[in-house]
Amino acid sequence: MQQRICRTYGAGFEPPAPGSKVGLAIPTLDRIPIHGVRLAPTDTTCGWYIYAGGEWSDAADFYQPLCVEHMADYCRLAVPFLGLPPGWRFMIDGQGFIDVWQDAEPGAPADTAV
Repeated sequence: MQQRICRTYGAGFEPPAPGSKVGLAIPTLDRIPIHGVRLAPTDTTCGWYIYAGGEWSDAADFYQPLCVEHMADYCRLAVPFLGLPPGWRFMIDGQGFIDVWQDAEPGAPADTAV
């Protein structure tokens, strides 16, 4: 599924490394839409930051680290998009709305940094 999403949008396939962490705003996951942005990975993170609802927060505790292997337990709808490379974003609502795009400048600061 992740490879199909990447092909559909003309993106390379760069799945998260096993054991790497996702920044997930768990308290927001009862809202829609779900937003995801992938920054450059680090030694311990895969670069994904995911939240739901209309606005993100820059509060230090907005995102919680979560092993990528547990994403299906917390946010199953985001899992198909996790193969998108750094510089890509998605927004979904679980009811058919899907928007996937690449940032104009992949190295530009994102609105969802930890």
